[in-house]
Amino acid sequence: MPYKPTIGLEIHIELNTKTKMFCGCKNDPNEHRPNINICPTCTAQPGSLPVINEEAIRKVIKTGLALNCQIPEFSKFDRKNYFYPDLPKGYQISQYDKPLCVGGFLDLDGKRIRITRVHLEEDTGSLVHPSGAEYSLVNFNRAGIPLMELVTEPDIASGKEAKDFAQALHLILHYLDVSDADMEKGQMRVEVNISVSNDKKLGTKVEIKNLNSFRAVEQGIDYEIKRQGELLESGKKIVQETRGWDDVKGKTFSQREKEEAHDYRYFPEPDLPPLHQTERFVEGIRSDIPELPQKRRERLKKEYQLDENNAGIFVYNKDLGEYFEKVISELPPDLALEKLLKLIKLSSNYLITDLQGLLKGESVSSDKFLITPENFAEFICLIHDGKISSKIAKQVLLEMFKSGADPSNVIEEKGLSQISDEKEIEQILEEIIVQNPKVVADYKSGKENAFQYLIGQVMAKTRGKADPKMAGDILKKLLTKG
Repeated sequence: MPYKPTIGLEIHIELNTKTKMFCGCKNDPNEHRPNINICPTCTAQPGSLPVINEEAIRKVIKTGLALNCQIPEFSKFDRKNYFYPDLPKGYQISQYDKPLCVGGFLDLDGKRIRITRVHLEEDTGSLVHPSGAEYSLVNFNRAGIPLMELVTEPDIASGKEAKDFAQALHLILHYLDVSDADMEKGQMRVEVNISVSNDKKLGTKVEIKNLNSFRAVEQGIDYEIKRQGELLESGKKIVQETRGWDDVKGKTFSQREKEEAHDYRYFPEPDLPPLHQTERFVEGIRSDIPELPQKRRERLKKEYQLDENNAGIFVYNKDLGEYFEKVISELPPDLALEKLLKLIKLSSNYLITDLQGLLKGESVSSDKFLITPENFAEFICLIHDGKISSKIAKQVLLEMFKSGADPSNVIEEKGLSQISDEKEIEQILEEIIVQNPKVVADYKSGKENAFQYLIGQVMAKTRGKADPKMAGDILKKLLTKG
């Protein structure tokens, strides 16, 4: 289709501060009882006055710095006037022309997505619509929670790019510990501004509101590109409107037309002083920023020679990645580079496959997780040195996971020591050869799979305890001799 999409995002993120934005009420997204965390200030009772939450200011500036934003010395809050049933004041304290952060960017696979601004405001309450009732209920627990809004430039060209941006931002928020950003709970909400055109002039902008999953972001945009393109193709006019997303039907739907920009009658918030961010204040926040996902990915690949997939898993699962690095630090010192790299690869593979399978979504930072990095490093060395087979390794790891025991103790107590006595293995193999004359004949006629079958038989007979390399060497010798 010859139509070019132009896409910008507005992303709202609830900050994980201890208290609300302008009062001392608890900020608790898990509170299910309605209207518990409220006070005269966040319910806008006459005579109540707001007080700025410094923790929220710090978290927004921290996010802005991580996204390469400039932090202006002067910032202020404004009143954004509009009516909504769950907006207790009849206006929202937000930021208009002097936000906390301006002019940043986020690079995604070589493409730069520019960020217009990151500003701070207060969240609204929430409405509850009882099934079959002719009324709605309002819950003010969420009213006044610090809400960070990030606005991008219209640099995004597809649903996938938008999804990738939202996912990358989501990961950064977790690394910074500024928000839990649980989209199912509404802690991160994405709104899309999209137009399509077939010339240099921009098309009519349509807004898609409150997308609450990465999948919805991608599919909603792709649907709108197709819908708007088909309208233009048929000669119809695109209406400037706000649309919602129906996840079940996989399509957007009209919510309200928006012929002209809404006049919110912004003016400076008279009850709050302007903010002056000194260089010392900003640099203090900058010093608290951890290693961010993209830099961490590149370092893991370079330092440990991990492939893109494994490095990506350790970046996405931050706790597992930190545990991996602790395991590597516990490996014996002064190893030859070749052996060290083999141990690193073995460690990453067992962590990503076997250990994650046992964790079942739990974190290695949980108090319930008992395997120390030192014991895991010892476990990896036992596998590499041929002291236990891969089959026995799974049993040992399971016992370590259950009890936190040292792997050597597990092997001794459970009788899992590997059989490495040549005579014992040779005797077992001689019996297997006698019992499988056809398989032996197949091997001698050039069928390599027959050899693996015979090795499988010795491993089965020894319950995985035979040294597989030794068994292979002895079997070749016996078959050649026979």
